[in-house]
Amino acid sequence: MAGIDERYPATMVGSPHPAVMDPEELFKRCELRTQRRSGPGGQHRNKTSSGVFLTLNPYGIVGEATERRSQIQNRVVALTRLRFRLAIELRSPSSIDQEVTAAESELLVRFRGSRLKINEENVLKPAVLALILNDLRVAGGQPSLVAKVWATTTSSIVAFLASHPAALVYVNEIRRFHSRRPLKV
Repeated sequence: MAGIDERYPATMVGSPHPAVMDPEELFKRCELRTQRRSGPGGQHRNKTSSGVFLTLNPYGIVGEATERRSQIQNRVVALTRLRFRLAIELRSPSSIDQEVTAAESELLVRFRGSRLKINEENVLKPAVLALILNDLRVAGGQPSLVAKVWATTTSSIVAFLASHPAALVYVNEIRRFHSRRPLKV
């Protein structure tokens, strides 16, 4: 008889987590929609379909960018936003209690022992965020337990989460589910 899962409910996906996938491979799996947008940007913006919407099915998660005048630039921004949304909204197996893929293991090894100060422009940031959130879900939202896995400090984990506010909101939901006080930055 299967036991009751006491973890925070989540939309589970297989490994590797979509945010860990190569961005070009992820882009190929997305549905691309472009459209014209009104607003600042002058006549160019109103005459071209520079707004980009990338949807990863079957999850229906969308990354969008419409603020640039170039469709190519908007594609890059939309893909980055999609990867961050995937990192927050989807969970895959955690290295704490299961084997992970080689790509996920490489990220863990690469960033283990670091202070997790990853620049927003770094293409690996959404992937690392996804892995840390997977671990936090399994650990009941306790950064101190995850810090041991990543061989870093609790404050480094919290600061990393705070660098992407939606991630901190997600972890605080996990903590609330487990009757823990919210993390403060």
